[in-house]
Amino acid sequence: MAESGQDKRGTAGAAAERLVVGIDSSTQSTKAIAFDASGRTVAEGRAPVALSSPKPGHAEQEPEDWWTAACTALKAVTRAVGADRIDAVAISNQRETVAFLGADGRPIGPALVWLDERATPTHAAYAERMGRTFLHETTGKPVDTIPVVYRLDWLRQNDPALLDAAAEIVDAHGFLVRRLTGTAVASWTSADPFGIFDITAMRWSPEILASLAIPLSKLPQAVRPGTAIGQVNAAGAAATGLAEGTPLYAAGGDGQCAGLGANAFRPGQVYLNLGTATITGVYSKEPRTSLSWRTMTGPTGEGYFLESAQKAGAFFVNWVIDTFCGGRADPAVFDALEAAAARLPVGCEGLMMTPHILGVMNPHWDPKARGAIVGLSPGHGRAHLYRAALEALTLEIARALSAMAREGIALDCIRAIGGGAKSRMWLQMLADATGLPVERSATVEASALGAAIIAARGAGWFGSYKEAAEAMTEGCEKVLPRPEMRSVWDALSARQDGVYFATRAYGMP
Repeated sequence: MAESGQDKRGTAGAAAERLVVGIDSSTQSTKAIAFDASGRTVAEGRAPVALSSPKPGHAEQEPEDWWTAACTALKAVTRAVGADRIDAVAISNQRETVAFLGADGRPIGPALVWLDERATPTHAAYAERMGRTFLHETTGKPVDTIPVVYRLDWLRQNDPALLDAAAEIVDAHGFLVRRLTGTAVASWTSADPFGIFDITAMRWSPEILASLAIPLSKLPQAVRPGTAIGQVNAAGAAATGLAEGTPLYAAGGDGQCAGLGANAFRPGQVYLNLGTATITGVYSKEPRTSLSWRTMTGPTGEGYFLESAQKAGAFFVNWVIDTFCGGRADPAVFDALEAAAARLPVGCEGLMMTPHILGVMNPHWDPKARGAIVGLSPGHGRAHLYRAALEALTLEIARALSAMAREGIALDCIRAIGGGAKSRMWLQMLADATGLPVERSATVEASALGAAIIAARGAGWFGSYKEAAEAMTEGCEKVLPRPEMRSVWDALSARQDGVYFATRAYGMP
């Protein structure tokens, strides 16, 4: 076990010798990153995780691949820095993904990933049975196909044998903790996205479990983030290179960890994840609910994050590039498109898009919605299509923040994380469309950093999460809004928002 924070952090040099590891088990890869007490990356390992679609609308992974990737990533870190320097570990996990384990802890089938759409035909009927208001107020989640509850209902109707055979039903956090320590444990923030967790009582909802005929004994214990949840056992140490006895602390959902990694768990600070999906989060002391956001438990065990989200963020931009702009084989394509798109005016000379190729989340919560390209003319080229994709995502984000502001939520500034935050043009678009300054986070790996902050606090490096986040996070470039552009963006938003209503009849049957 690590020595006390006061002893260890007697000097800056001494603190720098000790490390914590944040593991980010995300949809496409697993990263393990060793951070020092200033939040500096000292070593990193990563490995891909395969995603399969055996049928249209199905998205699956093998849970064993999560473990294999975690072992590969951790071995790279421990080889680089030595296991004896690591004081603690915490795990950030992809949310709304569920695995089914037998009595021996081994998977008895594939995990159903958050992108899975098999419950699209059945989710509304389940919501009506249970009561939309009850589900929303209990779980914080508007009715949508992403929460695991709707896939569990689908399985109860279509594959009940899987549910009945499962000895444990776990998220990625619980699965990896089980492999490292021998016991599956969920945090509030990893349990909450399942849509079967009461975010006020902080417990698995007995009413929802009863509706699915799933006994509580099949779910892992859900604990407050930051709780000490075990130590790496001999088997975990042999597989990962971590020292046996290294303590683990509960972290959880990657979105909430990213908010902590952006130091956004305070009023007015917005975190914006420009990743595969776009996530816009704002801290709230109370569990406020609205169709303009989904309500998530906070990463420190205090308060909540109000999140607006769209499934297709950078995924949509990449799809546009692959489909219309020659593909991404040459990395220089991004710089070329960015330079050309920067010369175009707001509104792309009449070209507009909606990014709903995977459905739309807030405020419509319509999984059947599909994207649209409107206003094409012979004068439009690749740069127009690229810019129109960024504008479409920007407007979704701006409208979500405007809805929060109308409900009295304080919004002071935005801290951007994720790969999309590398685009200076996109940050300027976001600043102009929202009227808020946008600061790029110093690290794009905010989820891993958030987990590491939890590990550092647990290891005694800091006396509070506030102290830990302020020491381990920072912003770099700040982009200021141009007030004269706000009316231009507002006018474009009003026009573009109408495209959803004009085209929703052409979505999925």
